[in-house]
Amino acid sequence: MPAFPQGVHGGTVVPLDRANVDTDAIFPKQYGRSTARSGYGAVLFDHWRYLDPGDLDSDHARRRVNPDFVLNEPALRGATVLLAGANFGCGSSREHAVWALRDHGFRAVVAPSFGDIFRQNCALNGVAPIVLAPSEVRTLFGLAKAQVLTVTIDVHAGELRAGPHAFAFQLTPRQRLLLTQDVDWIAATLAHRERIAAFEARRLAGQPWLDRMFPH
Repeated sequence: MPAFPQGVHGGTVVPLDRANVDTDAIFPKQYGRSTARSGYGAVLFDHWRYLDPGDLDSDHARRRVNPDFVLNEPALRGATVLLAGANFGCGSSREHAVWALRDHGFRAVVAPSFGDIFRQNCALNGVAPIVLAPSEVRTLFGLAKAQVLTVTIDVHAGELRAGPHAFAFQLTPRQRLLLTQDVDWIAATLAHRERIAAFEARRLAGQPWLDRMFPH
């Protein structure tokens, strides 16, 4: 199931007011011993979320949660939009970080900037990486801290709405395709097969010797 099957998603916001949140903070390395894409939601932000350390054998439902960490606020249970500071998802390129966000239920992360590889991994795994201006992010933090904030995200229109406020953002055509249809990276590339075929025809016309050197 794509994250935005109708192109629009409405959800409650978790305001994580921290900058430079790296992928080890999002998903600690001791849990990354599998390539399964599910089952990681319970260890999202593990070091901040729990008061006691965890490992692969932990029963996370029995661990002591940190009541001061925003993700544990009862009013935000079931939230699907994460609001964060600049450079979110920096550090190592582990894809598990995005898997943990999606498994927990997040469908979008809103921040002034992202780690490059993390941002690429987001749309590929059903999480919209939404970049807004720092001033716009601060406005959203103010709204989220005053009350439980619900936003509506339209990936086709490139607009995030929070009450009377509307903020424009940009996604690439490939990101929109990955978020709104049940396709993987290869299928998203093949959606441009006509452009690929046209490029191959131009290449063959301009450089016919390549086909003699590298025959099909």
